[in-house]
Amino acid sequence: MGKLRDQMLVDLQLSGAKPNTQRAYLREAQNLVKYFNKSPEALGEDELKAYLLYLMKERHLSEGTFRFYVAGLKFLYRTTLKREWAVEKIRYPRANRKLPVVLDLSEVQSLFAVTKNLKHKAILMLTYSSGLRVSETARLKLTDIDSKRMMVRIAQGKGGKDRYSILSQTALEQLRQYWRNYRPKEWLFEGAKKDEPITTHSIQLMFYAAKKRAGITKPASLHTLRHSFCSHLAMRGASPRAIQELAGHSSLATTQRYMHLTPGAA
Repeated sequence: MGKLRDQMLVDLQLSGAKPNTQRAYLREAQNLVKYFNKSPEALGEDELKAYLLYLMKERHLSEGTFRFYVAGLKFLYRTTLKREWAVEKIRYPRANRKLPVVLDLSEVQSLFAVTKNLKHKAILMLTYSSGLRVSETARLKLTDIDSKRMMVRIAQGKGGKDRYSILSQTALEQLRQYWRNYRPKEWLFEGAKKDEPITTHSIQLMFYAAKKRAGITKPASLHTLRHSFCSHLAMRGASPRAIQELAGHSSLATTQRYMHLTPGAA
């Protein structure tokens, strides 16, 4: 699908899709071609539904991954092929709404206590205290830390939006210790190559190592630190709107989940 792939790539770029989304959508379009050994232009609604059923029943994709694949195929047919009719009746499965896993404050503090590496501790502290996504932590630059206003600037977060979040005094002090020892130049947390940021995979590995050392048995991931940030703000009386702004939630309904985690919540 060389020519079609090129056109889809142009459409994705013009739509403002991030590089990871571009790669994923293009890869899924290619998988569709391989499955049927036909161009997407030769496929109809019934074949697309059969393919999606295959993804769900035989490849056992997670709900989130499946919804993302459907979005990629819908982009291909709606935008690049201009064949809305082929996908207009395809629906996403209803998402299961689960309350997020949250660490209590003592568990968060235990993560920091068992992390002796200055860089690793700075990463974990900042991720929690500013409510960052792992991709946002990884791509912070030195200039994003505003110690005068005690704010962190998150450039091009989820949805391509810029925002500010809070910077705690404890995190700032840890960042200063880290900077004195590592002296990063542009990226706040440099990767193996000094001119590149740390990878999200590296950050996730350091979290799991700290979690194991701290003896935390909850099914927590690095994203749990972000959930914990939102939940702890709610417990301290922050309004849903304020939490939404700091966390960069596109919908207030997302933020409202944390209100249900506070003591006495209905």
